[in-house]
Formats: sequence, C-alpha cells, structure tokens
Amino acid sequence: MKDKQQLEQLLRSFYLSGFVQHYDDFAKRAEKEKLGCLKYLHQLAQAESDLRHNRRIERLLLQAKLPRGKTLDGFDLSEQPSLSLVHLRELAEGDCLDHCENILIFGIPGTGKTHLSTALGRAWCLHGRRVLYTTAATLVQDLLTAKRDLLLNQFIKKLDRYEALIIDDISYIPHSRDETDVLFVLLAERYEKRSVVVTSNLAFSGWESIFKDPMTTRAAIDRLIHHSTILELNGTDEESYRQKEATRRKRSRHHNDPPELTKH
Repeated sequence: MKDKQQLEQLLRSFYLSGFVQHYDDFAKRAEKEKLGCLKYLHQLAQAESDLRHNRRIERLLLQAKLPRGKTLDGFDLSEQPSLSLVHLRELAEGDCLDHCENILIFGIPGTGKTHLSTALGRAWCLHGRRVLYTTAATLVQDLLTAKRDLLLNQFIKKLDRYEALIIDDISYIPHSRDETDVLFVLLAERYEKRSVVVTSNLAFSGWESIFKDPMTTRAAIDRLIHHSTILELNGTDEESYRQKEATRRKRSRHHNDPPELTKH
C-alpha cells in the first residue's frame, strides 16, 4: 500500500492525473490479457492524452462565453434554402481561421444569426481553437473603458489571443462617434491577422448609421469583406425562428402532459 501511495504521489508531481486514474485498472487488464509492458504503457499514455484533450476543450468552451445549447445540428436549415450544410460543415472545420477569413452573417431579427455564429464558435472550440463571443454593445463598452484607462492597445492585444472573435448584433451598438471609432480600431488591428464573425440586421448599405461617415464605413466594410464568407439568412414568412422554436417547445410540453383525471 505504501508503494502504491508513493507511486500515485510521484505521478501527481508529474501532473499525470490520467495515469493516476487508470494505472491500476489497466495493470489488471494487461495481466489478464497478457499484454506486454509497451502495450500497457501505450494505453496509459493514450488515456492521459484523452484526459488532457477533454480538459482543454472544457477550458476553451468556458473561455469562449458562448450562449448555451447552440449547435450546428440544431440549426434549422429548412428555413434557409440559400445555405448549404456541406458549406457550413466546411466552415466548422476551422480552416478559415488558419487563413484569417471573416464570416459575416446577415438577416432580419429572429432568423438564427446568433444561433449560427455561436454554433460555428462551438465547433471551432471542439477542434481546439480559441474563440470569444461578445455582443457588439458589450465589446464597445469594454473598448471604451480600456481607452479611458489608456489600456486600449493592451486590450486589443489580449483579444488577439482568440483566433475567432464573434461580434453579435453589430447594428445594435450605441450611436456615438467615440464608440464606433474604437470598434473600427479593433477591426483594423485584426485585419488579415485574426478572424472576425459579425452578425447584423443591417445590409452594408445601412452601415453608415453605425460608423457615422462614408469614409470610415467604406474602410470598415473593405477590411471585413476582403477575406470573407457572407451568409444571408432569410425568413420564409413573418414568424421568426425564435417564435417557431417557442411554439415547437410549447407543443412538445403539451404533448407530454399527463391526461387530466375525469371527475365522476
């Protein structure tokens, strides 16, 4: 027993928690199945690798701050005939991040822009990529705070750690020049260095209301679309994606409700 405790203490000192969890069970299995030392060691090493991989994915998902429950499989493509599942799965693989490409998602409210952007973000995390989700309004306020504290460059450099920055609802940011200026600085700094995912209710023709003047608007758009994929989400009728999902859940709950007891 003492030898076992000393071994586990030694393994923990090497941060081999996978070894600690599995070495005893694997040793018994190896003895039963007459596996050699190399096979036994390989199984332990694989268990350690799997554990570290899963922990890293958990950390990436936690750091990404993605809205929960949004997956690519859960996105209803039947409402978006212009989108290709094959294309979306290609984007989800993450090669676009290697080329610092942007993804711009347009559509009226309720068509699933946030769902699609965060589903891609989740897929990238599962592939070991560093992603950060934020609303445009929150991001702008964080940038303004950093600028006020003379830490804007440091804050932008911190964001540079993320291979993909998801900026949700860019058309909802407050309409002051200071706020849109710091956003433009961020987009300019990430240009051809890191990927940006932007969702918007406004087509490019309406972006002058965001960036305030034609020159800044044109420069922002040019930087975003230079290396980009544009996805347009179109509602097929007046009922929004969120409304349809709420209706579906309500019907599902009603279907699963126990029958009422008949009073005699």
